[in-house]
Amino acid sequence: MTATLPPALVLAAGLGTRLRPLTFCRAKAAVPVGGVPLICRHLTRLAARGVRDVVVNLHHRPDTITAVVGDGAAWGCRVRYSWERVLLGSAGGPRRALPLLDDRFFLVNGDTLCDVDLRALFDAHLARNARVTLAVTPNPAPQRYGGVLTDTDGWVRGFARAGDPRNPAHFVGVQIVDAAVFETLRDGDPAASIGGLYDTLLAHAGHVAVHHVVGHFRDIGTTADYLETTREVAADEGRPTVFVGLRSVVHPSARLERSVLWDDVTVGAGCIVTDCILADGVHLAEGTTLDRQAVILMPLPSEEATALPEATRIGDLLAVPI
Repeated sequence: MTATLPPALVLAAGLGTRLRPLTFCRAKAAVPVGGVPLICRHLTRLAARGVRDVVVNLHHRPDTITAVVGDGAAWGCRVRYSWERVLLGSAGGPRRALPLLDDRFFLVNGDTLCDVDLRALFDAHLARNARVTLAVTPNPAPQRYGGVLTDTDGWVRGFARAGDPRNPAHFVGVQIVDAAVFETLRDGDPAASIGGLYDTLLAHAGHVAVHHVVGHFRDIGTTADYLETTREVAADEGRPTVFVGLRSVVHPSARLERSVLWDDVTVGAGCIVTDCILADGVHLAEGTTLDRQAVILMPLPSEEATALPEATRIGDLLAVPI
């Protein structure tokens, strides 16, 4: 049996602006990947690695997370929640959650997937006596992702923007931290880790380290990322390339290719849907043709749609190109 590891905080409070319009419907961490909400995939992996206590921070559409997670028992762990009335950021969020955590804990980004050996990460952190240890891989897309600059001994010397010619390592969204790092912040003040708190730690040698891991990094950042990740996970798990959610109905004459249907979706006769995402409750009228579109019921209040100038209205639906 796997020995119990320190608790984990899953960061799930963000607005998910790059994943709009889907995040008008669900929190980013609640979107289904291969039929399983992303947050539940995180919990299952954490429990399998030996983490028994998990905290999830919440702000945007929190009900869509709590409804599927509950107390965590179904996913093999105990889950508690850290509520943020104001979005507190990647350092302010952990500061708020400290009363629910231990002196040392894992921090997991809720919008990426990478299966990290948490025991090895934990042991490396202890062996180096670091205050923060970031799990990294070679950068899969240097022109898109920034990264972590290190010395030859694996200590962080800085953080780089996308396109940096120094070929920084890629942070995969999993780290282990000492709680004392965040105690310097005032509870309730928004603050960032990379680009903020962690940069101040770099003024002192031996505080922030990296641990190289082997694992496939999967992003859920944009609708295109989401669709690609969903396909990759489906292929890994032997699932079909078209996923149909709960209570969704597709007319036998409709043609669907490489698309994802969430729950309570109806696709009418003669529809052609290719490389699309149809969110909860979408009803496609007979004969509708869609290609590379993310479609939701018109959000309420409708003013939210003004944040998406590329969107088009289809009756009571909002469609945004992927």
